[in-house]
Amino acid sequence: MRRTAGAFFVKEGRLLLARRAAHKATYPDCWDIPGGHVEPGETVEQALVREAMEELGVTPLQFEEVGIFAEPLPEQYGEARHHFFAVTEWRGEPSLTGDEHTELRWFTLDEACALEDLAMPRYRELFATLLAQS
Repeated sequence: MRRTAGAFFVKEGRLLLARRAAHKATYPDCWDIPGGHVEPGETVEQALVREAMEELGVTPLQFEEVGIFAEPLPEQYGEARHHFFAVTEWRGEPSLTGDEHTELRWFTLDEACALEDLAMPRYRELFATLLAQS
């Protein structure tokens, strides 16, 4: 079963989300968090740091795991376990690199919860908790 590591970047009461490119095989054109697959021999924490660097050009410095979800649409995207981390400190300024995402934006809790095109609606369960901890 594949595993992924995803980052909820939290700063000043806002969450950073990225719109997935329309050509992506999973959750195309949806708002998502940065992250990706755990490679063989890699821990989820190592994958988190690598993916943040590859997708946003930043290095997570302070983070903690805040949840693990099973893939909500296994019939469409295959079985997976998604590991989620709250990232509260990082080096660098997040910016889009590569072609995985087409937009990067900071959202308030209300704005993030109101998004109809979230990759995983269960993200809403974590939003308030993440912001309360920041």
